[in-house]
Amino acid sequence: MENNKKSKGSFLGLVPLCVFLVLYFAVGIGTGSFDNMPLMIGITIAVGVALALNKKGEEKLSFEEKVTLFCKGAGDSTLVLMVVIFLLAGAFYGIAGAMHASDSVTNFGLSILPSNMVLPGLFVIGCILSFSMGTSMGTVSALMPIAVSLSQATGFNMALVCGVVVGGALFGDNLSFISDTTIAATRTQDIPMRDKFKANILMVLPAVIITLVLLSLQPMGSASAGAGGEYSFVNMIPYAIVIVLSLLGVNVITVMSTGVLVGVIIGVMHGDFTIIGSLTVIHEGMTWMEDMALIAVLVGGLVALMNYLGGIEWLLYKLTRKTKTARSAELSIAALVSLIDISTTNNTISIIAAGPIARDIADEYNISRARTASILDLFSSGCQGLLPYGGQLLTAGALAGISPATILPYCWYSMLMLVFGIVFILIGWPQMASKTKPKLVVNQLEE
Repeated sequence: MENNKKSKGSFLGLVPLCVFLVLYFAVGIGTGSFDNMPLMIGITIAVGVALALNKKGEEKLSFEEKVTLFCKGAGDSTLVLMVVIFLLAGAFYGIAGAMHASDSVTNFGLSILPSNMVLPGLFVIGCILSFSMGTSMGTVSALMPIAVSLSQATGFNMALVCGVVVGGALFGDNLSFISDTTIAATRTQDIPMRDKFKANILMVLPAVIITLVLLSLQPMGSASAGAGGEYSFVNMIPYAIVIVLSLLGVNVITVMSTGVLVGVIIGVMHGDFTIIGSLTVIHEGMTWMEDMALIAVLVGGLVALMNYLGGIEWLLYKLTRKTKTARSAELSIAALVSLIDISTTNNTISIIAAGPIARDIADEYNISRARTASILDLFSSGCQGLLPYGGQLLTAGALAGISPATILPYCWYSMLMLVFGIVFILIGWPQMASKTKPKLVVNQLEE
């Protein structure tokens, strides 16, 4: 009972988030464009509010101590890795565009795909790329140039094409063996990745099939895909390298770095740029992702302050206090990780935050750990693909030159993920057996 009392937390910890959401949506709706409230400014204001608040009933931290806490959260190893991936993804995007890799892939796809299969083909490419890379952000950054070219060549709605890319990116983010979310979900539940994959793929397969059907039924625009323009298989090598290395389980930083290096070599050989010129291209690509990198750092620090103020614990307590059955327990886990993701705009952080309490709930109600990990990953990834202020939609919108809010109605795969996630919770299928080792999990989390 004492543990329950201690874990109630405080709504005070959610006040900074509420301030951010109110500002973001008020300005966006009031002015007719969410671009008028820069995400970085909104988060900075929320951080300022968090720094001004003090935890009730316990020893208060000084302002300097709260700043230190913020810095520790912002410097979390997962976030630092994410920042590096953002920058490398931008570099890869810049090089791939400058040496015409994106154009070659686009034209090749247009030349082999029937007009009614262009969108399904783009979705499948996104799924394969994200599964290989293990990062939705990297996939969106690498694939958006192709998507923009496809939209311009075929007449498809740009927002629709962006939604297809985001959906494909979240497929791999949810299922890839090297995805941060998969690692977080399986680690917090202490299960092998293959167990989680078996349960997870069955839960999202209907969403994949329906998405492909819906995309194949979309009418062409005024333009036609035709036979596509010129393409070179040599120019596609950077993308092939990224996919192959990812499938072999190579670290994502090594994968992206190798892709950039190969792109530079090919670009120099073809005269697209000089070696010195490639440095400028790489730098420009990185600068396109600077905002996202800084936002990730600010969000990490904000979450640390919210956690100190009791916001995360309050959310956990409110969602789980009335749980009585396995079905309601699974729904609570789904709601918990979804709300944390909506709050933090980071599905990896949401899984890390919700994972331990989800593990305890799973053990208490005899829920398979593989199923629990799947629910955590599925709902956090599904919600992530529907946040107009989340990294995936922001990046897609920035690279396509449109508002992230206009992409939201076309994120069909993310919507279907959540729908079928709820359906499979309600019908109680699939049930996967998995061994549990609570003590080992504690030791792993402490490492």
